[in-house]
Amino acid sequence: MKISIITVVYNCEKTIERTIRSVLSQSYKNIEYLIIDGASTDATMQVVNRYKNQISVILTEKDKGMYDALNKGIRLCTGDVVGILHADDEFASTQSIQLIAERLQSNPVIDAVYGDVGFVKEEEPDKIVRYYSSAIFNTNLFKWGFMPAHPTFFCYKKYFDLYGVYRTDLDIAADFDLLARFLRRHQLLTSYIPVMLVKMNLGGKSTRGISSTIQINKEIKQILTEQKMPSSYLRLYARYFVKVQEFWKKKKQI
Repeated sequence: MKISIITVVYNCEKTIERTIRSVLSQSYKNIEYLIIDGASTDATMQVVNRYKNQISVILTEKDKGMYDALNKGIRLCTGDVVGILHADDEFASTQSIQLIAERLQSNPVIDAVYGDVGFVKEEEPDKIVRYYSSAIFNTNLFKWGFMPAHPTFFCYKKYFDLYGVYRTDLDIAADFDLLARFLRRHQLLTSYIPVMLVKMNLGGKSTRGISSTIQINKEIKQILTEQKMPSSYLRLYARYFVKVQEFWKKKKQI
């Protein structure tokens, strides 16, 4: 089973090497690694090119945003399974992809897997400050704005061909839209891996403060309406009372 991992990057010279090294250090070796760069203007590509002989595909050109870049990667990849690792994130262990592959190979009816994610600060990449568990997720929770940890979501490429890729008309919630389409509308059969698979930088698009919170909830409300799932802003904002607990959860690491 070949697993394609896509990293999209724009001006991440400080973190991209850690991301690359976490992919190259995986114990599972049948990996196709793609880096899609949005024409970075800093030293990002100098770092990437140090590893060019170990990276399957490197594409550098202007894009229309993160989701457009992800779609380019999906179109270019040739693996059986596709997953994403952002340019300021890293796999939590050298065994992360091995666990994903084993879970998919052990049960051929499974369409996709996901696990947990730990959040870190850029200056302290080894200290987990927030832990997001996907353990309690079920598709009814989409109505409240919950989804499994998207950075840990790996599914067969054929489903991107069947059900579409990331929407580029959404600025911040296209990952929610894709998971809702795949898991709720099209009912892909998933399996939860109960460990931290990815460490994610707190500086991501969806964690940048009040303005990003307002924007993501506006987009999620739009998605739920389009997919004919009942919801309300009261429900969506209520989930933040649950999120506070994530700062005290103990991590379950491989």
